[in-house]
Amino acid sequence: MWYGVPTIASRFLGYLMNLSLPLIFAQPSRTADLTQVYAIIPFLSVLFTYGLETAYFRFSQDQDAQKLYNTLSVSLFGSTILFTGLLLFFKNNIAGWASLEEHPEYITWMAVIIFFDTISTLAFARLRQENKPKRYAFARISGVVMNVVVVILFMALIPKYVHSHPGSFIEKFYNKDTGIGYYLIGNICGSVFTFFLLRKEFFQIRLQFDRALWLKIMHYSYPLVIVGLGGMVNDMLSRLIYQHVVDLPHEQAKHELGIFGNIYRLAVLITIMIQAFRMAAEPFFFNRSKEENAPRIYARIMKFFVIASCFMFLFISLYIDVFAWFFKAIHKGAWAEGLYIVPLLALGNVFLGIYYNLSIWYKLTHKNMTGAMITISGAVITIILNILLIPKFHYLGAAIATFSCYLFMMVTSYVLGQKHFPVPYARKKLIAYLVLVVLIYAIHRGLVYVWDNHWFYLGTATALLGFFTIFVAKIEKKELEKIPFIKRFV
Repeated sequence: MWYGVPTIASRFLGYLMNLSLPLIFAQPSRTADLTQVYAIIPFLSVLFTYGLETAYFRFSQDQDAQKLYNTLSVSLFGSTILFTGLLLFFKNNIAGWASLEEHPEYITWMAVIIFFDTISTLAFARLRQENKPKRYAFARISGVVMNVVVVILFMALIPKYVHSHPGSFIEKFYNKDTGIGYYLIGNICGSVFTFFLLRKEFFQIRLQFDRALWLKIMHYSYPLVIVGLGGMVNDMLSRLIYQHVVDLPHEQAKHELGIFGNIYRLAVLITIMIQAFRMAAEPFFFNRSKEENAPRIYARIMKFFVIASCFMFLFISLYIDVFAWFFKAIHKGAWAEGLYIVPLLALGNVFLGIYYNLSIWYKLTHKNMTGAMITISGAVITIILNILLIPKFHYLGAAIATFSCYLFMMVTSYVLGQKHFPVPYARKKLIAYLVLVVLIYAIHRGLVYVWDNHWFYLGTATALLGFFTIFVAKIEKKELEKIPFIKRFV
């Protein structure tokens, strides 16, 4: 909870800021460049951090903590400076490749964001490893709040003030031509502020570099780079290539990319929970790995994770039309196109979360290359299906590609994991939960098809969500009675 809630809170603030874009821009095409930039950042972040965070958790079990932190920090600082320099040197080439010729400054701002986020990686990892959740939470949330404040000021409040007070001194700090670029500037401010808040962790770094230890860590972590890049291909490729493969005029392609980026953010609500879970789970899994009952602990965690994911899927899917009403109310429905694919994307992200849970087996058994091969195979599926399906089915094609990739990775990781690191997962029960929530969604769509009424829609959605809650409470009664606070309601 200590690591999860701050992560959810910070991610959700950023998520709400993303979701507010339709309030500011009537035309989805205006946000296409931003979607493109934020599709590139995760790829570069994987390269910039090259698996050092997971390696830090793994090697802190049997290495001197300070020497490990020093070695990895020196490595990370040196490589980040080098990679950022290359990024700035080739910024015009990157801008051309990403169809950002009109805004090459976006690449510069993106490089600054990645620089500060990367060098903060090990500081955050150290806080997690040393179990300092309050400091971790404060730094995370403060950075996002700074980001949100700057964006609100320069994209909402200041433009209105300047329009009503021409010639005011505030005009010196505001350039209306920057437009949506202030979104990136806000991100820079948040990243720099976070870096400042972590200064204590940076002052603990000593110029100590153990070459033998570094080579050992690189041997462990380089497959994780492949895993990370493959994961980013699976997650981001559809948005990166959408306007290049869809058979539409340039402006219409940007229009659809802006809509698709916004649609994807709804499904990412599940990803927020997954990321919050991973913040606490990864060091926990490594710390418990030597206990005799570790597999049973992992199985129990998986069960509760799947239950939580099912609730998130139902919440998004059953109330998806609420988002449609909202978008139609503000801009006559331009942003509501394609919402029908959100449940498919959401279910795909549930599979991704399960895969992350399953993936602990190759990290604990030092079979990271096997994990890399699973991710590469998923990336091949993603690339082929996106190229084949987007030109024909547009948003739906991208959603099918995402769903198929994550389903394949989940099943493959489970089969291989049970061979190398058996965990007694409650397989039949978990499959039953997943099938049930899909059936509940299908029943709800059928009922709404029969009678398309707002109150009937909300009433049946709430009733079906309540049914699933009661069902889970009955099935998991013994487990829930062990949990403080919750047991009173069971």
